[in-house]
Amino acid sequence: MENSKPRFDVVGQLGSLRRYARSLTGNETDAEDLVQDTLVRAYERRSHFRNGGNLKGWLLSILHNGFIDSKRSSQSEARRENALAVITETILQPPQEHSMRLMEVRNAFFSLPEEQRAALHLVAIEGLSYEEAAATLGIPMGTLMSRIGRARATLRSLEAEPGKTAHLKIVGGRDE
Repeated sequence: MENSKPRFDVVGQLGSLRRYARSLTGNETDAEDLVQDTLVRAYERRSHFRNGGNLKGWLLSILHNGFIDSKRSSQSEARRENALAVITETILQPPQEHSMRLMEVRNAFFSLPEEQRAALHLVAIEGLSYEEAAATLGIPMGTLMSRIGRARATLRSLEAEPGKTAHLKIVGGRDE
């Protein structure tokens, strides 16, 4: 007579898996992710489990190894990011003047009314044609062109303030 007990019943082990995962991660969300990864790995490797073996120990081992792998991966990624940050700081350090200029352009762009900003963004930054941008916004093409024209005029007037050197070039159409 066959054994009616399922060979691979992990439901009864979920409590232990969750407790151990919380103990390792110290975080409920990370613990649930770790348990989920463990269950996926266990399912994928279920053919390696010996019938009659210690299921709880096997699952906890998979969970522990998954945690260690995740920790090593995070540490390795952090080291790569730190190394990249050091290289980036020595190579790409922008001059203060450039940073200030970018902030001025950004502030000018965000000072535009929302509908002008949206129209200009779609054409000048996203590279959409006037027809595509008008369709995206659900407005007639003439309205789109008017909004873009007003936005460009506003940005040009901000650039033309006395004492400022004009550097801003409005792209995505004519800039006369």
